[in-house]
Amino acid sequence: MFVKKDDKILIIGAGLCGSLLALRLAQRGHQVTLVEKRPDLRSARLDAGRSINLALSDRGLAALKLAGMNQKALSISIPMHGRMIHQQGRDSFFSPYSGNPDTAINSISRPGLNALLLDALEPMSNVTLHFEAPCIGLDLELGRAEFEPMASESQKDRKEPFVIQAEVIFGCDGAGSVVRKALQAQQKQHFDFSLDWLSHGYKELSIAPGIDGAYKLRPDALHIWPRGEDMIIALPNLDQSFTVTLFMSHARSPHGFDHIKSEAQIRAYFEEKYPELIDLIPDIIQQYQENPTGPLGTVKCGPWNAQGKALIMGDAAHAIVPFYGQGMNASFEDVLVLDQLMDSGVNQWSELFEQFAKKRKIDADAIADLALDNFHEMKEHTADPIFQRKRAIEVRLEQERPERYQSKYSMVTFKPELSYHEAMTLGRAQDKAIEQLLRQNKLNESQDLEDQLNLIDQHTQSLLKQTEQNH
Repeated sequence: MFVKKDDKILIIGAGLCGSLLALRLAQRGHQVTLVEKRPDLRSARLDAGRSINLALSDRGLAALKLAGMNQKALSISIPMHGRMIHQQGRDSFFSPYSGNPDTAINSISRPGLNALLLDALEPMSNVTLHFEAPCIGLDLELGRAEFEPMASESQKDRKEPFVIQAEVIFGCDGAGSVVRKALQAQQKQHFDFSLDWLSHGYKELSIAPGIDGAYKLRPDALHIWPRGEDMIIALPNLDQSFTVTLFMSHARSPHGFDHIKSEAQIRAYFEEKYPELIDLIPDIIQQYQENPTGPLGTVKCGPWNAQGKALIMGDAAHAIVPFYGQGMNASFEDVLVLDQLMDSGVNQWSELFEQFAKKRKIDADAIADLALDNFHEMKEHTADPIFQRKRAIEVRLEQERPERYQSKYSMVTFKPELSYHEAMTLGRAQDKAIEQLLRQNKLNESQDLEDQLNLIDQHTQSLLKQTEQNH
């Protein structure tokens, strides 16, 4: 089936990925219906403690720029130029993300960004929006979806189920995707699916502004309290508050969500691990007890498409843990890649979906693995002396020789021209090379930069060659 402007397109899921996809397809002239099971977040009261702050970086910005939304997003963001590491029993220190002082990741509210995209969609004549309408039935072969509007509290204005017929259906409905489940049911043993839960969960807390209305912590940094088995991060908000996220094991005793529940246990835990947060968050016990504990997991699956009629994107296809700050950016990059394929002349839905899935699957798996790597790095290694020496060397190389050296983090976060898989492969080899050279005392901070670069390059290439041979 050829891609035509008058094709009816159904997108299930009006979160970040679905909203940006709807906006871009509508801008291309297609007839788009966007359906969301939850209320319109622009008018509904959002529950506290249910969403990790987002870090918008270059890949996400490139996709937003495509739709003319990048500057609007930046206007509600706060740039963070590095990590502020709060060590236990030692002084805190600032670690830049890159040697380039102009680079930053941007702290942004998930609902704030989502609202921007929905506001852009609202006035478009070729877009229809439905909220509070869960999908209760899908026939992917026929392009048919049934929805049942949620009843109001009074039950008086209960609406009847409705059916939408479309040429193609996009599933952008998150990690619990009904479209993915329909693909899985249709393809049975030919569909691979894994959901790997992390041993850790998360709980959101909040640092309010100071009495003078100012930030209580440095606002141009992502703050990390690494504690080995668990950690806390804090991201700045526009209202001078910080969104604080505690990542902790569910079951590990005694420091696990399953074990720390009473007021005395909570106080003892924070006094031992994060004493400064007791002063920063006077109601920390109440917040801990009232805010929910969320799960963290990684979804890998495939194939993402079926018969040119359906395609899953974003978290529906590749949900990841949040430790590289790339979940949203990867979902937005999905939209960019699909758009580029459409521009390249791919003019059949089946071929478009096939090429998209082939191109993106390897990168989705790569960023999923990198996010798990960064989980261990953030909670354990940021306080390790070898890691700190490695970062100092990398920052100097990026400052003085950016044409020859980019760290793994910089490649993933600030070099969207490199695929996630390319950045992972080269970045992992570089990391291993520097760490091995430091431990062997073959590399040190006082060496000439050219000598450092040559040593790192030689050892990196040797490791890449070994990896290639092993595969």
